[in-house]
Amino acid sequence: MGKKLESSFKNMVLVLFLVTLVSSAAVGVVNSLTSGLIEKVKIEKQVQAIRAVVPAFDNDPMTEKQIVEVDGGKLEFYPAKANGQLVGTAIKTFTNNGFSGLVELMVGFTPDGNVYNYSVLSHKETPGLGSKMDAWFVKGAKGDITGKTPGSQGLQVSKDGGDVDAITAATISSRAFLDAVNRAAKALAESAK
Repeated sequence: MGKKLESSFKNMVLVLFLVTLVSSAAVGVVNSLTSGLIEKVKIEKQVQAIRAVVPAFDNDPMTEKQIVEVDGGKLEFYPAKANGQLVGTAIKTFTNNGFSGLVELMVGFTPDGNVYNYSVLSHKETPGLGSKMDAWFVKGAKGDITGKTPGSQGLQVSKDGGDVDAITAATISSRAFLDAVNRAAKALAESAK
């Protein structure tokens, strides 16, 4: 057996330094191996969201992306075209007013400004309450927003005088969801001017 190191401050610092060096190198290697895959999955999720929120198209909206700065953040516009004609616009939008902060959506609009569909990209809302936004506002559901035009007033929950039913026991999350939709609709209307 080899000689045992003496338990001194110098030796403890040296061992701690070596453990930290090896650990950080391992984390760096894992990060470099997975970063490309993570980015690829993120892009694919975004492409699927675009396909889900606008009518069928034959162009590549990702290559025609436009960025618009609004309210201290950036909205991403993805024009969807069929045979060279605009059939809809997918907008990656956000709100910071969720019960648990940031909510990101992909909202699809028809050329006349009606909501075609939406997809929730990310949120940290309460499971079983605010997290129901994934299915609450879809076509045929109680809070259905499809086919509605936000207009100058924007969409509002019925509690605030609007005509959209809020998620039961999750009014804050519902307001936040509609805030993100309204932000996208307003930016789309302003870009058309």
